[in-house]
Amino acid sequence: MSTSKPSSPDQSSNPNQSWGGRFNEPVDDFVARFTASVSFDQRLYIQDIQGSVAHAAMLARVGVISEDDSLRIITGLESIKTDIANNQFDWSEALEDVHMNIESALTKDIGIVGKKLHTGRSRNDQVATDIRLWLRDQIDVIAERITTLQTVMIKLAISQSDTIMPGFTHLQTAQPVTFGHHLLAWNEMLERDYGRLIDCRARMNQSPLGAAALAGTSYPIDRVFTATALGFDKPTENSLDSVSDRDFAIEFCAFASLLLTHMSRMSEELILWTSAQFQFVELPDRFCTGSSIMPQKKNPDVPELVRGKTGRVNGNLFSLLTLMKSQPLAYNKDNQEDKEPLFDTVDTVSDCLRAFVDMIPAIKANKPAMYDAAKRGFSTATDLADYLVGKGVAFRDAHEIVGNSVAYGIKVDKDLSEMSIDELRSFSNHITEDVFLILTLEGSVSARNHIGGTAPIQVQAAGARALKKINLR
Repeated sequence: MSTSKPSSPDQSSNPNQSWGGRFNEPVDDFVARFTASVSFDQRLYIQDIQGSVAHAAMLARVGVISEDDSLRIITGLESIKTDIANNQFDWSEALEDVHMNIESALTKDIGIVGKKLHTGRSRNDQVATDIRLWLRDQIDVIAERITTLQTVMIKLAISQSDTIMPGFTHLQTAQPVTFGHHLLAWNEMLERDYGRLIDCRARMNQSPLGAAALAGTSYPIDRVFTATALGFDKPTENSLDSVSDRDFAIEFCAFASLLLTHMSRMSEELILWTSAQFQFVELPDRFCTGSSIMPQKKNPDVPELVRGKTGRVNGNLFSLLTLMKSQPLAYNKDNQEDKEPLFDTVDTVSDCLRAFVDMIPAIKANKPAMYDAAKRGFSTATDLADYLVGKGVAFRDAHEIVGNSVAYGIKVDKDLSEMSIDELRSFSNHITEDVFLILTLEGSVSARNHIGGTAPIQVQAAGARALKKINLR
């Protein structure tokens, strides 16, 4: 009885030679498409080549490969980068991802030496490194864009430091403020967002390269060398965590959700303010669209889209949180799903910031409309109460006196500042002629003359401090 030897698999049936030796049949065509990521992760090509160059230099440094082989690999990688940048590179779905596409092209270009590049590393630590490098680059661009937005916003605030408008609580007129003060409130939101972004960058700036598949490698690699070459602060401490950690992507998306939440609030106010009911501001035509049926319409589409895209970014955050919530250590194929939400978040944030950078300095304030609106709703009622307290009236009694005067004003359709001294004194004999100094809108805002207050002089000072802080970055 003879025993036949199992036939060797047809290696040509599996184009992915990086792992095909274990398999006896090619991957199903659908599975190949389903598991491939090259359609979206090819945008990591610069960082992939950057990491490979550092890795090849390190391998020569520690004597794992020769200096000549390292130079050939690095030269070949730089040539491939040029081809990709010039759209002269053929991406193959059969090669799964950006990493194998580049490595396959390298081997094709320089021969068997190209196969030495992957010594001492895995696609697990390779992709973890690539994503960190890519996101770090994007964070730097986004941080600069936030800074630009803050700068134009603060300058607009300073120029509008004495433009009076109503301040709202519950969307009801509360007290008069200045438009500049309101804009600086927006800047405070952005300042916190900037801080969160920089914190995120600092935490993610550690190199996972060298963690290999999950346990490190037996080759005498120098992880400090590659970390330094790639601009990381240091290598990561644990190989298991290195290849499976996606905290940095989640943290970035959490930052993005807060940023877009703030920008959505700003957008909502701009949408309200441009309406016929408010008419506080006007946006340039280039940031608006018309109606296909109503010729009078000027729709604030840019702020509306920013408001809408907030839900998109929030969804990406929850996608990543859900992706990671049940993964055991170390790497799992699930993590291929980290890139599209992250990429989309970066693109969305970048576009929204670009729109705001162009739109905010072009806002035209309708000062008369803002001023008239501030006069409605008895916005200086609190000032009258404070005035009475200054005359020795207990605050609760002052509150009741002013409440009665407001009720009277509603009845006779008069603002407090429009009442005669006799009308006002009918509610309290503590009121004298000097009351009109604080019942005017100008008197009200000027009285808030302290750090964080809405007095024009304080808005000017706060704007100067904010610009100085940004210039020190």
